[in-house]
Amino acid sequence: MAYISFQPKDYFNTKLYTGDGEPAGNAITGVGFQPDWVWIKERSSSNAHLLFDAVRGVTKSISSNLTSAEVTDAQYLTTFGTDGFTVGPSNDINEPSSTYASWNWKANGQGSSNTDGSINTTYTSVNTTAGFSISKYTGTGSNATIGTGLGAIPHMAIFKRTDTSGFNWFVYHRSLGAGKFIILDTTGAEQSSTSIWQNTTPTSSVITLGGDGGVNASGGTYIAYCFSQKSGFSSMGSYTGNGNADGAFIYTGFKPAFIMIKRTDSTASWVIFDNKRLGYNVANYQLYANSTSGEGNNVLLDITSQGFKCRANHLDVNGSGATYIYMAFAEAPLVSSNGVPAVAR
Repeated sequence: MAYISFQPKDYFNTKLYTGDGEPAGNAITGVGFQPDWVWIKERSSSNAHLLFDAVRGVTKSISSNLTSAEVTDAQYLTTFGTDGFTVGPSNDINEPSSTYASWNWKANGQGSSNTDGSINTTYTSVNTTAGFSISKYTGTGSNATIGTGLGAIPHMAIFKRTDTSGFNWFVYHRSLGAGKFIILDTTGAEQSSTSIWQNTTPTSSVITLGGDGGVNASGGTYIAYCFSQKSGFSSMGSYTGNGNADGAFIYTGFKPAFIMIKRTDSTASWVIFDNKRLGYNVANYQLYANSTSGEGNNVLLDITSQGFKCRANHLDVNGSGATYIYMAFAEAPLVSSNGVPAVAR
């Protein structure tokens, strides 16, 4: 039985909000902590995902569904507050009466340079308890390593070049191995390459990079979100679908608050579920990390006290014989420091 000594909601939380368009800004509170990574998607319309972090600073966004460079807009996220964040009047993030989902992670502010790798990061913000770090660095164009600060082997890492457009989001996942990568902003299947991670498994201190422009161009600037699995709080793994309504059950050791799933052997969307949208089984609302699409409403899975169970023959989550990777964070472990066991929804 998974037990952790902290409350998961102190390190990850989903916050839903409604836009108001106020020029003075819309203060979104109730996150429960000062977030260092905020990922926002409009639910009610087709707008891009907007990702902000304390390492790059407020007003600076990148979009998980685009290959665009970082955008600075004073009407986007303007403040990381002690209990949430404030958004400006832009219709992309605060359109009156539009609904939004925000997913929030806690690292450690802007952080400081990490010198464990051959590349010294500009900043690395680390939360070793939650197994999460954010690193900003400048590429060299040749084989290199960067430090994660995690003190544990990363199970998943997401990289984006920020200084220029035309570069995909590269994802490392332990279930694929270091000879493969998958792209966050497309529906594409896994791909093989030695020029991304140099076919070298990350260590507890560094991730190895090749000279590919998507992760390490000379003079290019990058952001990396790295995750080390923590029992009772986070899980990054894989499973095989069975193609029917009594679908695969994936054990995480906790009741998930956030799940992102991607089919790896063929084309499919990156599907995001959370515990706040709808809030009960069986139907779960979906958003898609690679798409501007508004919220879907397909019956795809149940969120349970110990993981999640697929409830449909759907290629995005449960195709017959299809292989999938996932990343999940906890609402509650089976038992946490408050001594209360998790129950299904």
